[in-house]
Amino acid sequence: MKYVLALFFFLFVYSSNAQVLQQRAVRLMGSRFDITIVAKDTVAADAYIDTVVAEVTRIENLISDWRPQTQISEVNRNAGIRPVKVDKEVFELTERALYLSRITGGAFDISFAAMDRIWKFDGSMSEMPSPEAIKKSVKKIGYQNILLDKVKGTIFLKEEGMKIGFGALGEGYAADKCRELMIGKGVQAGIVNGSGDMNTWGRHPDGNKWKIGVTNPIDNNELFAVLPLENEAAVTSGSYEKYVVFNDKRYAHIINPKTGYPVSGLSSVTVLGPNAEFANGLSTSIMVLGKKKGLKLLKAFPRYRAILVDDKGRVRATKNLNIDINSQLE
Repeated sequence: MKYVLALFFFLFVYSSNAQVLQQRAVRLMGSRFDITIVAKDTVAADAYIDTVVAEVTRIENLISDWRPQTQISEVNRNAGIRPVKVDKEVFELTERALYLSRITGGAFDISFAAMDRIWKFDGSMSEMPSPEAIKKSVKKIGYQNILLDKVKGTIFLKEEGMKIGFGALGEGYAADKCRELMIGKGVQAGIVNGSGDMNTWGRHPDGNKWKIGVTNPIDNNELFAVLPLENEAAVTSGSYEKYVVFNDKRYAHIINPKTGYPVSGLSSVTVLGPNAEFANGLSTSIMVLGKKKGLKLLKAFPRYRAILVDDKGRVRATKNLNIDINSQLE
């Protein structure tokens, strides 16, 4: 359950004798990646950006569930047949995804990839799916049927027709890995933003923290918050861009993996914290869990901060955010 996220940079091209800020937008993992690097000159910055692109491509070739040659595609082809040995990196990513599934009671579930795509949000739906079709659509979803063997390094999907996918974690994981890679190479500052799953390090060359704007889900041409970031990730999940209306009721494109029905109650969740992968898992889960259960989940992870906007435009920010935000959007 990966969604186009509403985050915009406030970046100003700046150069001095010591540093330049270089940006590039590329298409990777089926999404737009915006890469920002601060380096001593444009040649060095471009070389570092090339390294980031290569790293994201490497990750995509490991975990994509739509590229037939990847290890995840091999796992899916062998659902109900046999365990598949995977690289340690893929195994550990799957392990973390299952942890998210357990702590959220299935609100997050990487086997969501097996859901029948009965909901269409491209304008082609003329009627609501039947209750029977909705129930059938989630029949193959169930993180409990994903078996990991740590000794052998294998993943086994117990039921034929099951699939796993990292659409809700992949871009965040890539942003985290690229940040780690760049810091290891001595790059002092930058941002890797994978379709709104972003991680930052260091500061803008002018000495200020990076700033991101969070889109107003009531009017997505406006921002309702500007947040400073330094060595921190930020992710937004939102249900306000893609939806259908039946019998005067709005059904958004974020689907509850346990019920097959679109979620309601929240229109936007922004999570900030040290890790983009986990922030994405939290934001996705909170959209499904709702405000009350979502805030309870966040209390277990005090290093993560959040802004929640409900369907009526009411805003709730966690106490550790330390920012003034209007309680009602218009």
